[in-house]
Amino acid sequence: MNKLLSKLLFLFVFIFPVLYSEAQDLASSVKKITSVEGITEYSLSNGLRVLMFPDASKPTITVNITYLVGSNSEGYGETGMAHLLEHMVFKGTNTRPDVSKELNDHGGRFNGTTWVDRTNYFETFTATDENLNWSLEMEADRMINSRIAKKDLETEMTVVRNEFESGENNPGGVLFQRILSTAYLWHNYGKSTIGNRADIENVPIENLQAFYRKYYQPDNAVLLVAGKIDEAKTVALIAKNFGAIPKPTRILPTTYTTEPIQDGERSVTLRRVGDIQIVSCAYHIPAGSHPDFAAVRIMTDILDEDPAGRLYKALVETKKAANDYGEILQVKEPGMVFFGAEVRKEQSLDAAKTALINALDSMALVMPSKEEVERYKTQDLKGLEELYRNSERVGVAMSNYISMGDWRLFYLYRDALRKVTPEDVFRVSKTYLKPSNRTVGIFIPEAKPDRSEIPAVPEISGMVKDYKGEAVIAAGEAFDPSMTNIQSRTHKGKTTGTGIDYAFLPKTTRGATVSANLTLRFGDEKSLFNKKTIADLLASMLQKGTKTKTEQQIKDELNNLKATLRIFGGEGNATVTLETIKENLPAALSLVSELLTQSTIPEKEFEQLRQEQLSGLEQQKSEPQALAQNELNRLLNPYPKGDIRSSMSVDEEIEAVKTVKLADVKKFYIDFYGASNATLAVVGEFDEAAVKQAVEKGLSNWKSAAPYKRVEHKFTDITKTEKIMKTPDKANAMFMAGMNIKMKDTDAEFPALYMGNWILGGGSLSSRLADRIRKKDGLSYGVGSFFNAPSLDNDASVFFYAIYAPENLSKLDAAFKEEVTKITTGGVTEKELADAKKSFLQQRMITRSQDRSLAGKLNNYLYIKRDMAWDINFEEQINKITVADVNAALKKYIDYNKITMVKAGDFDKSAKP
Repeated sequence: MNKLLSKLLFLFVFIFPVLYSEAQDLASSVKKITSVEGITEYSLSNGLRVLMFPDASKPTITVNITYLVGSNSEGYGETGMAHLLEHMVFKGTNTRPDVSKELNDHGGRFNGTTWVDRTNYFETFTATDENLNWSLEMEADRMINSRIAKKDLETEMTVVRNEFESGENNPGGVLFQRILSTAYLWHNYGKSTIGNRADIENVPIENLQAFYRKYYQPDNAVLLVAGKIDEAKTVALIAKNFGAIPKPTRILPTTYTTEPIQDGERSVTLRRVGDIQIVSCAYHIPAGSHPDFAAVRIMTDILDEDPAGRLYKALVETKKAANDYGEILQVKEPGMVFFGAEVRKEQSLDAAKTALINALDSMALVMPSKEEVERYKTQDLKGLEELYRNSERVGVAMSNYISMGDWRLFYLYRDALRKVTPEDVFRVSKTYLKPSNRTVGIFIPEAKPDRSEIPAVPEISGMVKDYKGEAVIAAGEAFDPSMTNIQSRTHKGKTTGTGIDYAFLPKTTRGATVSANLTLRFGDEKSLFNKKTIADLLASMLQKGTKTKTEQQIKDELNNLKATLRIFGGEGNATVTLETIKENLPAALSLVSELLTQSTIPEKEFEQLRQEQLSGLEQQKSEPQALAQNELNRLLNPYPKGDIRSSMSVDEEIEAVKTVKLADVKKFYIDFYGASNATLAVVGEFDEAAVKQAVEKGLSNWKSAAPYKRVEHKFTDITKTEKIMKTPDKANAMFMAGMNIKMKDTDAEFPALYMGNWILGGGSLSSRLADRIRKKDGLSYGVGSFFNAPSLDNDASVFFYAIYAPENLSKLDAAFKEEVTKITTGGVTEKELADAKKSFLQQRMITRSQDRSLAGKLNNYLYIKRDMAWDINFEEQINKITVADVNAALKKYIDYNKITMVKAGDFDKSAKP
């Protein structure tokens, strides 16, 4: 049936009641299966499963389709095929030659991801009938009509290889993969999802096409639509777009390989260039659907979570390691749990390894306390609640539970977490944390091996049968994120006791969520000289302890309040972001006030933070991306050493962290911190009077000792520089480039130049640079540009970036020069500008619908004396600019001969035969 005929049939079926038989046929093709906590499952006669999650409080829609195929389905010579196919599906169909451009044109936030048991594609866009219908048509089209052509494979293969090489730069990631491949002798979970390089480079197009036809079918897919939708209308649209796809006659193969019981410790050693030592242990655990999994999760938290975690106390507090970590794989079949530590060069790797193994073994010797178990149950349940309150995140997160066997496993896992006891944690620790089940160290023969038998995957149908779940979470209002509505509903004022400028935007939200954004401003150019590192460390120390609370007590209280708190330093400021629910906001704000006004900056935690900072910085010393970005910032910002606006080299940052003293940080806290120049924005569901009262009580009379004056940035015309930075033994290279532009966002030419850069490299996967360097030439996995002009100073900058294989340096240089020169001399087209405007304005709408982002914008606007009227005017200017305006701005401001470039990579190695 052609597309026009299909649309006409849909119109008659649903608009004209006289065609009763056609409506009856369509209705019979859709069957309602079950409803749990606001999500309803339907099925189509061709086998497609459909999940509907209406949420009127979000002015967006997320469409997520999950195909039950991942690296676990790959055969010999096919490693990486599922991931490669994920890339190829973006190449389009015969009727949609450029899917990524269509996604960008609709202003969508989108991606595709591949994991061991599934591949998913999702897009989030503004909630319009046109966008929804387009998305469903597009997903149905590429389900069975994607080209998967040889000419596309030739370029995309090199892009995927570039992504593979990028992962090879990270020793921690490579070690993780080596442990997996050692722990799994036979199961495909031991193979990297991105695949083997030779398989990526040599896969025949016929094999890839056959793989696509086998698995990309309606009976192997689950479609989830979440957000501001009319459920009945959306189900009808899905039936229209997907119902005509026939159910395939092929029978999908089932995997049957089961990993045998591990019969002794295994070891793996990785030797590569790097600056941080790593020791890690891994253990086989049950499938993510198994009843034991919730207890294993809590066991992992007890070991891993800082600062009360047992590994933290055994390794970091004793200075045997700079950092510790834990990771758990919740997958369809028996998975793994990982624990490890980062060890600086001057620390003993053997001592860290012994401490790590002893701490892990001790879990099977002493039962954890009720307090420990309840602490992490509260934390994990808070995380699940935060996820579920956001229908946009739920739409994507459900892919993992779908791939484990059924989407309702999400609720069963939550319910199981609530029931975990110390006895359960002790039992699973003794069952799975056995030396014979561990991959690390060396093999030791034993007369009587003590082995862990991993239980089989449970029968999912019996577990989820008749499951009803809990009451549907309270829905929020259908909030209009238009600039005029935001402007009219925002209340501004100044608190009486503290004098803090505030902006409040109250609205009802799903789960009564609320976001707050508070900024303290302090110091001036002279008083902040040589204090950049001190200020950054202080911001990181504010959650480490107060006069009445330890770091762990602070973390526990945040979990009990269902609050997420972040504090980070800036240039003469510190910003606090807070997310919680309405009833807990006053208490959470009181806690924030205590952290700000009563911090003790404890010595032990300060030294631990210093070690963490040094560990992170030392890892950057051999990383192409970190080095290139750091060096470009230094070249474009030539402020004198010690200036708060300057950029330090990695070595300078390491030295600064090593030499800063605790007394310096405490003195900075006393001298600079206060609420005299603070601004606060709150967006979501909250009681305004209660918020004001909490702020007044907590921050009243907390004045800043030092005067505040904004540090101005001045435009500097930089002479073009090209710098090569060598990073031995790194498979991937980094290209960073940029130039300074004398402009602020109130200048008349700003909108035109912004759209010019959007066309050049700003659009997601669809821009001049992406079309050439990624799609056509296949040189880079990630390439683009970004441009921004400040509101108060005239020191705008445009930046360019690309990751690539070192041997492709000359090709990348030539392509970049050609595309920049072409757009500045030849200009853009009418269609390019029209598409860019549509995409850009829709993405701005999506950003305004995110409460955390909106709170940040309103907070900043208080400081720069601006409101949404500026945004209204800016978007009007965007709509009015012409091709002539854009071309004139590009020609005037972007000059290839003024672009400073930094290239970091193993170029010596790439030059060898």
